[in-house]
Amino acid sequence: MPHSPGVYRYYDASGTVIYVGKAKDLHKRVAQYFVDPSRLTPKTAILVSRIADLQYSVVDSEADALLLENNLIKQYKPRYNILLKDSKTYPWICVSKEMYPKVFLTRRVVKDGSRYFGPYSSVKHAYSLLEFFSGLYPLRDCKLKISSDSIMRGRFRPCLKFHIGKCRGCCVGRISVKEYNDNIEEIVRLLKGDGREMIQHYRALMQEAALKLDFEQAEQYRQKMDSLEQHYSKSVIVNTSRGDLDVFSLVMDGSDAFGNFMRLHDGSIIQSLNLGFRLRLEEQPAELLSAFIAEIREKFGRLSPEVVVPFLPDVMMEGVDFRIPARGDLLALLELSHRNAREMQVNALRQSEHSDPEAFHRKVMEELRDAIGMKELPQHIECFDNSNIQGTNPVASCVVFRDAEPSKRDYRHFNIKSVVGANDYASMKEVVNRRYSRMLAEAPDDLPQLIVIDGGKGQLAFAYEAILELGLQDRVTVVGLAKRLEEVVRIGDPYPLFIDRNSQALKLLQRLRDEAHRFGITHHRARRSKSQISSALREIKGVGERTEQRLLLRFGSVAGIVAAPVEEISELVGPALAARIKDELK
Repeated sequence: MPHSPGVYRYYDASGTVIYVGKAKDLHKRVAQYFVDPSRLTPKTAILVSRIADLQYSVVDSEADALLLENNLIKQYKPRYNILLKDSKTYPWICVSKEMYPKVFLTRRVVKDGSRYFGPYSSVKHAYSLLEFFSGLYPLRDCKLKISSDSIMRGRFRPCLKFHIGKCRGCCVGRISVKEYNDNIEEIVRLLKGDGREMIQHYRALMQEAALKLDFEQAEQYRQKMDSLEQHYSKSVIVNTSRGDLDVFSLVMDGSDAFGNFMRLHDGSIIQSLNLGFRLRLEEQPAELLSAFIAEIREKFGRLSPEVVVPFLPDVMMEGVDFRIPARGDLLALLELSHRNAREMQVNALRQSEHSDPEAFHRKVMEELRDAIGMKELPQHIECFDNSNIQGTNPVASCVVFRDAEPSKRDYRHFNIKSVVGANDYASMKEVVNRRYSRMLAEAPDDLPQLIVIDGGKGQLAFAYEAILELGLQDRVTVVGLAKRLEEVVRIGDPYPLFIDRNSQALKLLQRLRDEAHRFGITHHRARRSKSQISSALREIKGVGERTEQRLLLRFGSVAGIVAAPVEEISELVGPALAARIKDELK
């Protein structure tokens, strides 16, 4: 094989293309698959075992090889290549080629002379642009085929939109073709991202109209200028002097990857697109980034002269300056793009939760394991929470999650026995000690992999003391979840761990904490209500514990005792005490 840039294709025994790859040097790259099989990854070894034939194509540069590879992957859809998961058709904004053009949303790009802008990853954003344009310019949206002949013959009548001022009456020639198309060209400029220039243009027209004392026209220009400033102020990210700029980010997630692309013009985001990838072999991030860039280049044409990336791709491109920012505006842009990619990852997880709950739950547990730094998968998690009001009726709760789902039959309540007053730290130690002392005695093989304490360093330290006393420090992982900033506190680590707020791992911890709080509060309220009922009777002279029990058993509640005739109460406690009870409970 030649020592030249190119693309190679592997075929199986049936003649089907199973892999397409690019190379800066075809000879060296292809040889890597066959010279030393022991160095191959397991997935690549399987690929090589199925290769029966190969073909190659020579190109002029590595960048050309990247683009050809992208096209061939789409043509053949090889089994072992990166798969573009997000194959849905994104919407475009179309400016039709007509005498009076229409501006509308479409998912089909037809080569009929119309102009297309996009694609837009958010339909909502595309519709908001159309609504913005219709507020600035009275555009037609009818399907009439308007021509000079139809206007001359009077074939159409103005519709309701004309009478309410939403259309200028194109069908009856109430607006000239030049004036209407001037509006269309301004919309095209806005779609291309020239909002700043349009604001300056309207400001000059407003001042010119004011000098001519045409204040009505000047007010119309001012309203358009204000609308543009309000709209574009939402999307200004960087200094407008930077010029055109492209931003790429990637989030790797096992066998999946999620990418975001943003294009800026004159300081404003004019295009943004999310794409998902399914990884078939052990592709490196730089290789995946190159594939992502090739896909965007096919969709949008040439890249901007300056491209912001989290790391360098494995293919450089002529005329493109790849930048890895360390601070400033460019870093803020890269972080914004990364947040968009993470949002796509979260949405994919939500979808997988509905389609394959077991796979989703396992992915969440793996994410939590990696975030905390555990060795085992946290399939069994227990969370503790204390509840009391000014030290009264102190209780604690323990909720149990198995495989990231509540196991309510394993929930437990605890009434604090050895602690006097509102001492959350000592109460936490007592509850943890009681819980796992009993578990060691009854079910030592069912210990949780992870214990979550609702609280900060203080509660965690006392809970860990109980774990040490029981000798479980090497068998379980114990962390605290502080509510104020949602930070995870770990034993021996002076600095709290902040898990991404959008991650499913943090959401699982929050769900555990909230469930423990709910379960504990429910029990605490029940105890408090019972103690309030008891105190109302106990405060009456002559009513002891046994008398209180007989009364509640007979009448059900304090309200039932109040409603009962004094004669019925006398049957249980005698006339004198019955009269005193009725008098005290009024």
